[in-house]
Amino acid sequence: TKLKAEAVGRDAKTDIAVLRVKPDKPLKAVKFGNDQEARVGDWVIAIGNPFGFAHTVTVGVISAVERQPFEMATGRRSDMIQTDAAINPGNSGGALVNLGGQLVGINSAILSRTGGNIGIGFAIPANMMKVVMNQLIKYGAVKRGVLGVNIQTLAPEIAQSMDLPQTTQGALVSQVVEGSPAEKAGVKAGDVITAVMDMDARTLSF
Repeated sequence: TKLKAEAVGRDAKTDIAVLRVKPDKPLKAVKFGNDQEARVGDWVIAIGNPFGFAHTVTVGVISAVERQPFEMATGRRSDMIQTDAAINPGNSGGALVNLGGQLVGINSAILSRTGGNIGIGFAIPANMMKVVMNQLIKYGAVKRGVLGVNIQTLAPEIAQSMDLPQTTQGALVSQVVEGSPAEKAGVKAGDVITAVMDMDARTLSF
């Protein structure tokens, strides 16, 4: 069935868009799974149209979770599901489902030196997708909190130069944006954040 669609909203940072269609009869929606319950080694099925071959199904496992493969290249910092289910050009936007038929992710990208599948694919987790989807439907855009700081990893040699124990875990503030919430809170360049409220650096993702 081919239907005309209108864009409700787009979010470039997560590569998610919401489209609205008006079908002649109700469509059956896929059931969402909880990707937080997904485990490395779980079987998953990728569905898509690789190279124009419609309704192609490939099978693999969840290779890893909470991957951030494209942060340096695109600025996106999204925790993604890594899978070895074959994903090729044309699979993007297709479903990644578990053996119960529940949606656990949306196929988004691959890591490849050839342009084809080498067993390292990435999917946007379903829970993240639901949050983005709901905001796009409600606001037409995603509203994100902003601290107003640029940070870098506190490497052992940097900690040593600052007379801190080399085992110190945290984030080094390299820049504070003028007028930002961070500046108003008194954060300064050169500060080392080792905890936020009652959570220490081992439980935080800087």
